[in-house]
Amino acid sequence: QLVLGTRAPTVVGCSRASGLGIGTTKAVNSQPTQDVLVVGAGITGLATAYFLRRGGVRVSLVDQGKRAGGVIRSQPKDGFLFEHGPNSFLKLTPQLDNLVTDLGIRDEVEFADDKAKNRYIVRDGRLLPLPLNPISAIGTRLFPLKSKLRVLKEPFVPAAGPDVEESLAEFVVRRLGRDMLDYAINPFVAGVYAGVPEELSVQAGFPKLYQLEQRYGSLIKGAIRGSKERKKQQSTATPGRMFSFKEGMQTLVDALAARLSDSLYTEARVVGILRNQSGFEVTLDSQHRTWTLACRTLVMAIPAYAYESIQCNFDFPVRGSLEQISYPPVAVVFLGFNKRPTDMNLNGFGFLVPEKERRHILGTIWSSSIFSNRAPSDGVALTTFVGGSRWPESAGLSDDRLLDLIAADLSDLMYIKEKPDIVLVKRWPRAIPQYNLGHLSVVRAVEDVEQRTPGLHITGNFRGGISVTDCIEHSRALSERLLAGQPQLRSVSSGG
Repeated sequence: QLVLGTRAPTVVGCSRASGLGIGTTKAVNSQPTQDVLVVGAGITGLATAYFLRRGGVRVSLVDQGKRAGGVIRSQPKDGFLFEHGPNSFLKLTPQLDNLVTDLGIRDEVEFADDKAKNRYIVRDGRLLPLPLNPISAIGTRLFPLKSKLRVLKEPFVPAAGPDVEESLAEFVVRRLGRDMLDYAINPFVAGVYAGVPEELSVQAGFPKLYQLEQRYGSLIKGAIRGSKERKKQQSTATPGRMFSFKEGMQTLVDALAARLSDSLYTEARVVGILRNQSGFEVTLDSQHRTWTLACRTLVMAIPAYAYESIQCNFDFPVRGSLEQISYPPVAVVFLGFNKRPTDMNLNGFGFLVPEKERRHILGTIWSSSIFSNRAPSDGVALTTFVGGSRWPESAGLSDDRLLDLIAADLSDLMYIKEKPDIVLVKRWPRAIPQYNLGHLSVVRAVEDVEQRTPGLHITGNFRGGISVTDCIEHSRALSERLLAGQPQLRSVSSGG
């Protein structure tokens, strides 16, 4: 039974993370019984609940899905390992190192192969290496001489005013030139956001880039000074290398869910939120039955579009703002070959495709070149992305049509003629939130609602960064603010 205060209502159709069914009737308590309720068990919700639990807070976590982890899922099949969502972390930061150590999965960490630092961009139908340092940038064939000379002018380009909101495309063309936008930035944002630079806000989506210009007046000057600072901060205990886990990214969310299993409930969809003097009463639907959880503090860690179906008894004008955030569709297609399908040297992370190349795909990751256990010893695993803001209609094509288009591009670019032994397709109808022009006004609207609604906190990857690392760091910061601002949370045991 789920104990709520002095009552123990039976809750039908609501499953704990273990998959055990618990009985259900509608039950409403007038007094809060949970210190914190976190709605949404993706990486943001899991991490927030975990940090709060570790700080001694009684916390519950609910999610409408059948499993915790959101978009992070690793699927093994016939000797291959397919990632449905994120494929890796950029680097093992001190905060991440502490987290995986606390969770007991530090030994499961696997750093990317050294060759993964090599990345390629398609230009004129060929894969050309992206320069890794200033010396290689001088000799690269990826950019013509006039483009290289244009970049040398960058330190002398005046900075924009701090109140001017530019698209990433406008920012890059102004500072680096059109060719750099087309063959460096355009494929990069397709690989990170599945977006297009003409729509993305540089201030919202790339704040570090924006701050380099504002602080140093130049990207080149800022990069040089920043490099010196990073070298001073570099620690052998937390290498700046990309990493994942031996059994895939799901290792992390499974470890978090296991620590929260006695307070984690799945297949429970939020349909209404009632605010009262004591906090919040959250009504959930599970198999068409309703039940209620009461809490002092409510953390909403769901996608921006998910708010449209939630009824609130208090002023919640931000719903309209959140609906403005675009989530373009993406199809992730995994191809597994038991034997090497090409003579090309797959010595790298993979390649990205600029929009000007007019290809059907956004890019392909050479998964088995980066981490072990992604393919059999003589095999190759490739992960290709289709759709995004560039070609949204492509993500909805039939599997056969999708595979035909991918096969045509991989035949031209990687000389692959063989049919794959394994094909897995994962479609995300609404994949990655776009930090488009105007996004900062949405964030300010969210902050305003939080200020006017004490105890309510709105989080997720549409705020503070889209990467897994960003989500974890944002969750850690939020939990620390909650613990510091509400001393009463520390007075309870960590028993959940």
